[in-house]
Amino acid sequence: MKNSILVKSLLVFLTIMAFSACIEEKKKRVINFPQTDLSTENLIPKPMKMIATNGGFALDQFTAIYTSDNAGYEEVGKFLAEKIKGKTGLDIQVNVAEIPDMETVIYINRSDSLELNAPEAYQLYITLDSVILNSNTAEGAFRGIQTIRQLIPETRSDSLAAYPIWTIPTGKISDSPQFEYRGSMLDVARHFFSVEDVKKYIDLLAYYKYNVLHLHLTDDQGWRIEIKSWPLLTEVGGSTEVGGEAGGFYTQEEYKDIVAYAAERHMVIVPEVDMPGHTNAASVSYPVFNGTGITPELYEGTQVGKSTFATRKDTLYSFLDDVVGEIAAITPGPYFHIGGDESHVTKKKDYIYFVERVEKIVRKHGKRMIGWDEIGQAKMDSSSISQFWASKENALDAVAMGMKIIMSPATKAYLDMEYDTLSKHGLHWAAYIPTDSAYIWTPESYEGIPMENILGIEAPLWSETISDIGELEYLAFPRAIGYSELSWSIPENRDWENYKIRLANQAPFLDRMNVKYYPSPLIDWKKSKYSYKEIEKD
Repeated sequence: MKNSILVKSLLVFLTIMAFSACIEEKKKRVINFPQTDLSTENLIPKPMKMIATNGGFALDQFTAIYTSDNAGYEEVGKFLAEKIKGKTGLDIQVNVAEIPDMETVIYINRSDSLELNAPEAYQLYITLDSVILNSNTAEGAFRGIQTIRQLIPETRSDSLAAYPIWTIPTGKISDSPQFEYRGSMLDVARHFFSVEDVKKYIDLLAYYKYNVLHLHLTDDQGWRIEIKSWPLLTEVGGSTEVGGEAGGFYTQEEYKDIVAYAAERHMVIVPEVDMPGHTNAASVSYPVFNGTGITPELYEGTQVGKSTFATRKDTLYSFLDDVVGEIAAITPGPYFHIGGDESHVTKKKDYIYFVERVEKIVRKHGKRMIGWDEIGQAKMDSSSISQFWASKENALDAVAMGMKIIMSPATKAYLDMEYDTLSKHGLHWAAYIPTDSAYIWTPESYEGIPMENILGIEAPLWSETISDIGELEYLAFPRAIGYSELSWSIPENRDWENYKIRLANQAPFLDRMNVKYYPSPLIDWKKSKYSYKEIEKD
């Protein structure tokens, strides 16, 4: 085994040396690059370490991409080539046997280096004629190519060459994430969002190295995932949404399409079925499971805390076994979210009984349970995860049981909070969260949650006040960009004054992606040559 690794590494080295020798021999180009400094690039999230060498790698029509033949690496190379073409128009070849005019190479390499032992760690070595991306996993390689994408300038470089060139600054980047869980939640229950809308959100999150999208699939106002053994959940419960629109739902095939799309971007989908509260859509579909004693009706408002399941009915748990089982079977990720928040009309002893039974169902189907921080009131297995949104006490109770915590404090991380009093969308029951407040807090020490118990950060986006992708983007961006840095970068590399400069330079990408972001007056946004009507997606 060791011999085969050595042989493979030697072959990689010889291949790169051959490329370099060939490039040195040709010397076809006459290029007058401006001085480039890797350390001043506008990368978000900020990498762990950067060393600039003040040269330029020429990305042009004579560049090729080669990858290791390990599982997933060629797909990463093809993804990068596709994004390069979308941004520059260059048609970069991937793993082509011979390119006579090739002068520079991007090599995406599987490495066994101990420096890369974190699953998403990567290293970039950028020289005048090569970009070498090393990682232990395809996931790490995928995070690394997001850095490459951000290093490619929006406009071509000035040079004496007769063809367009995009100059990437030379140097070395060593990088890995601070937290293993870096997510956002999208509420598709209050307002339904199409498969294409969800895919666009996935693309934007992946660019900033997110690895989780949590889908809030059920609530009082709608049930959005097909359950074949209980068809009325979508036929009845999926027919409404806040404000009286038609609602909608994902068939299992559509849901699997979303899951696969996310997986191609090395992102995990976390499905949430919120219970025992937030269950009116389920109870109006199957009234036998209603626990309020009041005949349920379809609901299109925004009040919370009025619904509950009949938690002492054994038939309820057969129903939930079917629901969890069907969703778990089409969700390859490790997590299943049971909600558990705002069950105001559920008696505490009934709530605890319910959560403890449902945890066993989730574990039976091979998933790790997540719940909002109220689940800390029950006796939980240490493998379950508490999502801290409101109660420090509940979160610390979960810590005492050995549970991991996802940090989503509403006063800091809720994307549906208004920026200020002039915001067009959102609520402010928790706080106003302007762009700087979203960034200037320290998850590692927030409210005394021990660092060793923090699984990661998630920025939830509830949809009571939004109904289309543009309104979604207004609330999510630019704040979601800041949460990506809080999730990925170490505290020493996080600084508001530096960050707001890098954020300002994200405008051309956001414009090219037709993102209707909130143009925070705190940021001196870089003007873009793109308009919303003249865009090719990156």
